[in-house]
Amino acid sequence: MGRCLAHRMSQDSEHSSPAPNAIEFRNVRFAIRGHELVRGLSLAVRRGETLVLLGRSGSGKTTTLKLINRLLEPSAGEVVVEGRSTAAWDPIRLRRHIGYVIQEVGLFPHFTVEHNIGLVPSIEGWPRAQVRERVQTLLRLVGLDPALAGRYPAELSGGQRQRVGVARALGADPPILLMDEPFGALDPLTRAELQREFRDLQSRIGKTVVFVTHDLSEALLLASRVGLFEAGRLEGLYMPEEFLESADPSCAAYRNAFRALQA
Repeated sequence: MGRCLAHRMSQDSEHSSPAPNAIEFRNVRFAIRGHELVRGLSLAVRRGETLVLLGRSGSGKTTTLKLINRLLEPSAGEVVVEGRSTAAWDPIRLRRHIGYVIQEVGLFPHFTVEHNIGLVPSIEGWPRAQVRERVQTLLRLVGLDPALAGRYPAELSGGQRQRVGVARALGADPPILLMDEPFGALDPLTRAELQREFRDLQSRIGKTVVFVTHDLSEALLLASRVGLFEAGRLEGLYMPEEFLESADPSCAAYRNAFRALQA
């Protein structure tokens, strides 16, 4: 597989980083009515990295993401988060430990921006003044005017709503972020702007991020490493420059398809 890291990943992580992995998949399988959506998945996500799961629609990327926060349960194998099997976590505690950003944003339309962002901290029992301060801090962090706190989602642009979605996911300062094509519904200019802003934000906050996309340019811009999925299998793990140089047929096919779309 050329310089592919697929089958060396666990050993590399153990020797290169003294800290335990943030997330591990141990020979995980997920099937519905006999149809395997994820097959034989073994991989570890290092603390503080942005691992981008790249692949065509239906390749298993989003299913893999949902196995991390127990929106789905593995049919076989084990998913481990912060050293504990997800089966041992209380699902609610696990989900509050993990920020989740989706393409449709999913803001509560009858809540203000402040209420949306401060929801999890409020549920966690933070004092009201601390929640308000956290909301203001996060709005600045994602590049929004804190004066927007009193507005409702319908009063915001698509780009603003997506920024609020990121701020909400960061509300209680979770160590892990899951992002499922978060910029996919935006126009190209706004999408490019948010991609750059998120890359800069991640360089400052250093969360562990698992990011799903089918867009090669987005993957190469944001990823510490790229995991290429095909038909429910992880075909390989690559540094961005390795993906571009790899002679592996799966990488070459993806690069060629992407170039054809750009032509």
